[in-house]
Amino acid sequence: MNIETRLSELGIKLPIAPNPAGNYLPAIQSDNLLYLSGAICLVEGEMTHTGKVGKDHDITYGQEAARICALNLLAVAKAHLGGLERVRQVLQLNGFVNAEPGFSESPAVINGASDLLVAILGEPGRHTRAAVAVTGLPKDSTVELQAIFKVQ
Repeated sequence: MNIETRLSELGIKLPIAPNPAGNYLPAIQSDNLLYLSGAICLVEGEMTHTGKVGKDHDITYGQEAARICALNLLAVAKAHLGGLERVRQVLQLNGFVNAEPGFSESPAVINGASDLLVAILGEPGRHTRAAVAVTGLPKDSTVELQAIFKVQ
């Protein structure tokens, strides 16, 4: 499957890969593994989704935030690899949901990212995953994702 064609079919335009906000690399490759640093809800320098799910926002808002983060991960992978055709499998996705204490629906929020990755990549978008509620994220982002991709 041509990933750029699939993005176009879905009406999705990847954002520009955000610059790191500190002394770290957005992506680092070791052999056929691409490790992607945490991606928040930042598009063109502006936060798209902030605040806590379960307090300030509902699960649908959190799912939208997770989709933005997933697109940022793909944008970083594309920038690092020179294109997304080298992605063979999303191996792992770790999702962090900015939520009020006791929030137990983090998996439902991170489904927004998981479902989008499968919609874009097909079977190679299926992955192992963690979905964790936390009491705060950088820039008050609603979601943060990090991932490991198998690449060619």
